[in-house]
Amino acid sequence: MAFQIVPLTPQPNQTMSITLTVDGAQLTLQLGFKYSSMCGYWLMTIWDNNGNLLLDSVPLITGSFPGGNILRGQGYLKIGSCYIINQSNGESDYPDDTNLGVTFLLLWGDTCV
Repeated sequence: MAFQIVPLTPQPNQTMSITLTVDGAQLTLQLGFKYSSMCGYWLMTIWDNNGNLLLDSVPLITGSFPGGNILRGQGYLKIGSCYIINQSNGESDYPDDTNLGVTFLLLWGDTCV
């Protein structure tokens, strides 16, 4: 099974509609990303293709999910698995307001991965 990279940028607020292959089917999701300067990390919100809120304010912190699935425990939603990966082996444990989509990648895969 191949992971798919979500095309992120380091802009502080971004939204996108993305179609991913999850569990052998095409799944269209609306994703929102915002950087919380108060918390010091990024938050991800996920809506289905009809605009129904699925998950709100999921923290993108690799230190809390070292190599783990950010959507662990959300398998009932059948929206796949999501991993935030540091591709530079840098000092930072999680994306800051400048490096999401550059140093850190968001990978999406099947639900059971």
